[in-house]
Amino acid sequence: MDLAGRWPLETHLDVRDELLAAWAGPDRGYHDLRHLAEVLDRLTDLGSDDDVVRLAAWFHDGVHDGAADDEERSAVWAERVLPAGLGREVGRLVRTTERHRPDEGDERGRLLSDADLAILAAPPGRYAEYVADVRREYAAVPDDDFARGRAAVLADLLAKPSLFHTDTARRLWEDRARANVTAELARLEEG
Repeated sequence: MDLAGRWPLETHLDVRDELLAAWAGPDRGYHDLRHLAEVLDRLTDLGSDDDVVRLAAWFHDGVHDGAADDEERSAVWAERVLPAGLGREVGRLVRTTERHRPDEGDERGRLLSDADLAILAAPPGRYAEYVADVRREYAAVPDDDFARGRAAVLADLLAKPSLFHTDTARRLWEDRARANVTAELARLEEG
């Protein structure tokens, strides 16, 4: 997969290369180069050609080591290395992926959030890979603790009126995503 060619800027190629190296880290399970490619693909599916949103996709899991402040550190990275106005906007968008609850009028945040969560609507085989990859990322967490934490995340998502924020994403992915998440949550609760 040629992700380098999908970098939305003509400049900052050193930053692109640093991000690619971070996404390719050996400790990555789900939040890896495949996830980055899928988020970029889903932005295309949503009809977004906004380079700022695409740049935010590149940064949104740039830092991912399972810490509570991964999104914040990713946002700060963008703010540190990009020109001021662009860095602020990319950082703001990255922060929306922490809870996937962008404001109603935040079209960029809605697009990024929906593209990031589109994996929830994956076909059964890909969804199973996603679940296994997430578990691998948190391999150090005991099974019971992981199940409780994962169940809380899934329940929080299901509590939203809709998993997705754009009309296109709701039409394309809502039903399948809700079914996948509900089934996974039921499995976790059965233990």
